[in-house]
Amino acid sequence: MNLDEFDYELPEELIAQQPSEQRDACRLMVLHRENGSIEHRHFYDILDYLRSGDCMVLNNSRVIPARLFGYKEKTGAHIELLLIKRLENDDWECMVRPGKRLKEGDSVIFSQEKLFRAHVMGFCDRENGTRVIRFEYEGIFMERLEELGSMPLPPYIDRPAEEEDKERYQTVYSKIDGSVAAPTAGLHFTEELLQQAKEKGVEIVYVTLHVGIGTFRPVKVENIEDHKMHFEEYTISEESAKVINRALEEGRRIISVGTTSTRTLESAAVREGDHWKVEAGTRSTGIFIYPGYEWKIVGALITNFHLPKSTLIMLISSFYNREKILEAYREAVREQYHFFSYGDAMLIE
Repeated sequence: MNLDEFDYELPEELIAQQPSEQRDACRLMVLHRENGSIEHRHFYDILDYLRSGDCMVLNNSRVIPARLFGYKEKTGAHIELLLIKRLENDDWECMVRPGKRLKEGDSVIFSQEKLFRAHVMGFCDRENGTRVIRFEYEGIFMERLEELGSMPLPPYIDRPAEEEDKERYQTVYSKIDGSVAAPTAGLHFTEELLQQAKEKGVEIVYVTLHVGIGTFRPVKVENIEDHKMHFEEYTISEESAKVINRALEEGRRIISVGTTSTRTLESAAVREGDHWKVEAGTRSTGIFIYPGYEWKIVGALITNFHLPKSTLIMLISSFYNREKILEAYREAVREQYHFFSYGDAMLIE
């Protein structure tokens, strides 16, 4: 399939720059696959579409304040680091800006009062320009990062991160540090909404997939089948797998909250006899889901609106229908929905 088949026109003013005033007050587009109809609601109306017995799966990865601003020890030049992935010990794969200024052996200072500095050990990925960075610090690394780092807002949010983002660019159920981008479909849930879903008989299950910077990397090939996905680490606990598999055995619906939960569930799918189940454990996935994919686990999907020509719009096109998805996106533009991370939501059921 050609990359241009997943393009659509989006006015710049519809790209959300701030979160909604309250999490569940954003708009919700509901796509009914059975008859092709579309409804326009608000996210707090999601309860109208959840049924007793549904198993709803959410990604509890927590975004770390992965963007650091410092200066080069030798010259005082301003340097920006974006932590991407923890390697071994206190080494991280990082993007650096401006990249040409940092060479192996250079050091960057972030705080003089409390020791926190970075040493460039060499390249990690020459093609993407990432470096291996070794941190030197006093105390506990994550505490220093919380003090000095800022939230890694996506490049299409055209403003610096603010104090509010430390809470709002994080799901209310985030638990395990490791992401450099939020699993944004979950940003709309409040604790009250999750409790109301439980009271309705919905089973809530958590998995973990640490979202990497690759989620923002554009597809650069014309034939999408030639695209190579980045790899991300996921974990499904024995208890979560047990709950999901019981629901599958009983023919109950698995509702995935976000494309990260979706990729986790589909990556963990294994065939047992004549049916599919998920396998517990910690693994790495580079699964690429696009039209033609055979869905194994997910029965309904809550998601945000995704970038043109992105792997995520390819994923939801596979779950429903490419033409229907693009028509829904055109309607969202006409209806002035807000797009991307801090934007509105979609339920495909």
